[in-house]
Amino acid sequence: MNLIENVREAVRSIKVNLLRTVLTGAIIAIGISSLVGMLTAIDGIKAQIAESFSGLGANSFDVRNKGFSGGRAIQDGKIEKRYPNLTYREVMSFKEKYNEIGISSVFVSVSGSAEVKRGSKTTNPNVRIRGGDENYLSIKAMKLEDGRNFTSLEAQNGYNICIIGKELKSTLFEENEDPLNQKITFLGRPYTIVGVLEKQGGVGPDQGADRQILIPIENASRLDQRGNFNYNVTGVASGPERIDYEMGQAIGMMREIRQDRVTQDNSFELAKSESVAESLEEVAGYLRMGGFGIGFITLLGASIGLMNIMLVSVTERTREIGIRKALGATPLRIRQQFLLEAIMICILGGAMGVLLGIAIGNIIALVIGVGGFLIPWLWMMVAFVICIVVGLMSGYFPAFKASKLDPIESLRYE
Repeated sequence: MNLIENVREAVRSIKVNLLRTVLTGAIIAIGISSLVGMLTAIDGIKAQIAESFSGLGANSFDVRNKGFSGGRAIQDGKIEKRYPNLTYREVMSFKEKYNEIGISSVFVSVSGSAEVKRGSKTTNPNVRIRGGDENYLSIKAMKLEDGRNFTSLEAQNGYNICIIGKELKSTLFEENEDPLNQKITFLGRPYTIVGVLEKQGGVGPDQGADRQILIPIENASRLDQRGNFNYNVTGVASGPERIDYEMGQAIGMMREIRQDRVTQDNSFELAKSESVAESLEEVAGYLRMGGFGIGFITLLGASIGLMNIMLVSVTERTREIGIRKALGATPLRIRQQFLLEAIMICILGGAMGVLLGIAIGNIIALVIGVGGFLIPWLWMMVAFVICIVVGLMSGYFPAFKASKLDPIESLRYE
């Protein structure tokens, strides 16, 4: 009995025991679909987040408060020094200086829980108010669906005008009603709408990008009664190859504005946009590890189930094994037969699992808010390799047991 005959016999056995094959393959398919589905969804979510940052390009950087990421760090039992926030005067001075070598945008978050009114209509108190200048939309790759951007004069003088998100338009206005030049009220002040942003969407239930309002940066600074706003600057270098040089110039400009002494550390932070991409990739890596771990546990259970089925198959076919050994089949050929059968079942289940996993992963990504259809070729290949390994592992012990059966005792088995 050669290898080709073993393959034919494995196929025949699968056809004869079709129901058992389908049920066993379904066990493998569930494990593979959970693995491929989670990893596909993670890649889809990562692609959506990466697209959100793509507008910044590889030649931009942020100037922001030191310790931007959160609370005060403790090192060697000592609380890290706290630096004063960037003030409106400082960021505007930086913008004026930096405009000699490139363009920049000053922006600030005013409120994340504002309530907007128009006549008898009122939004939920979850509207984001942000102040920005005339360069904010272009640098942040935000597009207008209707209306216009702020002019430089309007941003400098702080007129009571605003640009609203898509969701606010549908909440405060009727379907055929034009929101341009209409007045809305928030933070106790009336504002005239001059533009409407295109729909941006978001990840998960948080669709805050479409519930935001942009007002001129000068106007936003007047709302900073206590001086607690965190002003930020995004600078764009003249080219990706000059970003390090121009970031060095930006550091010098801001140190001069902040009056940092020569021996002192910077009292602010600079971060490249690619640093955000690196952090995103790191988080996605952790998510993949978690998804792979969960999928592996599921596959482990599936392999135990397959091994149990193959052991039952060996017991049922004891007399058949005895006849083959009596006809001259060696223990190696008997092992090959059962190993090939286990591997074929795993590959069939794996194929079903990959298709199901791609569908589940893309549906999850679509529900979360990711557009497009993603085919994870890498995870498909990994899944098939795993199927072969699982087939070998779960089929080896039953195959070994079958190859060791005594032909005389096997022929007498009923």
